[in-house]
Amino acid sequence: MARGVPGEDNSRDGILFQHILLMLQTLALQQMGKLTNPLTGTVERDLHQARITIDMLCMLQRRTAGNLDEKEKRLLDTVVLELQMNYVDESGRSSGGEDAKEKEGDEEPPQDSDRAGESSQ
Repeated sequence: MARGVPGEDNSRDGILFQHILLMLQTLALQQMGKLTNPLTGTVERDLHQARITIDMLCMLQRRTAGNLDEKEKRLLDTVVLELQMNYVDESGRSSGGEDAKEKEGDEEPPQDSDRAGESSQ
């Protein structure tokens, strides 16, 4: 790994961390049918995959606890909370639709054990 100006790696890492959070957020929104898939031009809905993506973000919350600056922590917390709220909304919509049969049992929002009380608001 090349070493340049002191602090440069931390700045780049911060930008890359934000980028990966936003990529996963966009992916989850596409999987919930909230955004059009840019490759196909269609809205595709797969709540099971959306839940896995949100669970990955929750894992990042747990694994990075205490290692993020305030801005990174706030971004991660906001992304997770907004996705969980959207997931609950979309799960409610699927209870009578075609997704209900294959997504049965996914009505609860994805969440990690440490934040279970926070996400149910």
